[in-house]
Amino acid sequence: MNDVPTLRQHAAKGDERRAALLAALDHHLLEGDGALDSINIADISRRAGVTRSAFYFYFESKAAAVAAPSEEMYDASLAAAAHLAADGTPADNIEAVIRTLFGAWEKHQHLYRAMLDARSTSPAVRQMWESDRASFVGPVASIISGERDAGRAPDGADAEALASVLLELNDRMLERLALGGDVPRETLVETVVSIWLRSIYGTDSTGRLHP
Repeated sequence: MNDVPTLRQHAAKGDERRAALLAALDHHLLEGDGALDSINIADISRRAGVTRSAFYFYFESKAAAVAAPSEEMYDASLAAAAHLAADGTPADNIEAVIRTLFGAWEKHQHLYRAMLDARSTSPAVRQMWESDRASFVGPVASIISGERDAGRAPDGADAEALASVLLELNDRMLERLALGGDVPRETLVETVVSIWLRSIYGTDSTGRLHP
């Protein structure tokens, strides 16, 4: 996992040329509907007004360049996760997390599609992706354990394992949303919410049906 913080630290560095490259990358990804193969480094560099060698000064590949603006998507995930600590019922909070997450990532579909391509070709990007998801396992597991301890949710599978699987579900459904599927967005979100609540509470309501 040593490459993950290195990639994050590199992504945090910036100057005008680097910012111009990232703006050019975003432009071409929007034009190419997020397909990483639809763009090339020469076009990115040309639009940014820098040389190809300048691109490689900041990024070793297109995949590494895509990882830099992904910090914004990670921040969106953190903002969604903040709903777990809101004043509503835990069940309502979980629904708010999922709806906020899907809404935020839908706004970045072009970047998310590019990240899917980058993940498949770059071990460093794949590590960062897995590390990002793993960072949410603990907080979700704590919610599950807290609900069980309070008697609002029944005992069941290991809380951390369940949290990991539910987060993996989010990943897969976000991927389906980004790549386009035959299930309407709202139906997809409602289904994910229902699976989360049923997995934790045994019901897709607030858990009050539990003995």
